[in-house]
Amino acid sequence: MKKMLCVLVTLCAMPLFAQEDYLFGSTSIDHGGYGALVTKFTSINGRFGVIMGARGGWIIDHTFALGIAGYGLVSNVRANAPGPNGEPYVGLGYGGLDLEYIYRSNDLVHASIHTLIGAGAVGFRNSIWAHAGGRPEGIWDPHWTTAWDRNWAYEDDPWPHHYNVFFIVEPGANIDVNITRWFRTSFGATFRLVSGVSSAASSNRDLSGPSGSVTFRFGSF
Repeated sequence: MKKMLCVLVTLCAMPLFAQEDYLFGSTSIDHGGYGALVTKFTSINGRFGVIMGARGGWIIDHTFALGIAGYGLVSNVRANAPGPNGEPYVGLGYGGLDLEYIYRSNDLVHASIHTLIGAGAVGFRNSIWAHAGGRPEGIWDPHWTTAWDRNWAYEDDPWPHHYNVFFIVEPGANIDVNITRWFRTSFGATFRLVSGVSSAASSNRDLSGPSGSVTFRFGSF
């Protein structure tokens, strides 16, 4: 009887000593954040392409990250057909919500998985190396400016005629290396799943596919 009474008293007393955790106001959950520069190497329209962009987010308890990301194609990739003004290359950009799970964040080398869910646009543009005044493509000179005004805007046609909006999901995985307390580098792979493209510049199949990536992260982890 005495043993049963002791057990009951112990069970009743346990809630008094239990620690409750909350997302806000809890002393046992750490919060941090980061910003990152990302370079991806991939295939667009069956040709080699380089995509660059940035990620950033809020890190919860060294384990989950909630943030946003945005990327754009920065190399000259031939479109499947010339644009309405003769533009030969693909213009591509996308971004959205970025979710990440980080495994054993404090280990020197650890792993993470993440998924981007968002939207993008694909269309036509001129060479990123070409000067609006006609400098030969592929030759860079700091005294010449790039033709972004011609690449992304046209006076004689509305924007929707040149760019087609699409939906994208891009899951991926990284091997992360802790360089310092505030700097980490990651090597990873992602896979773009694109739908909704109806552009002469590219197609769902030509935009979907794997990428290899290098990421430089800065923040409080």
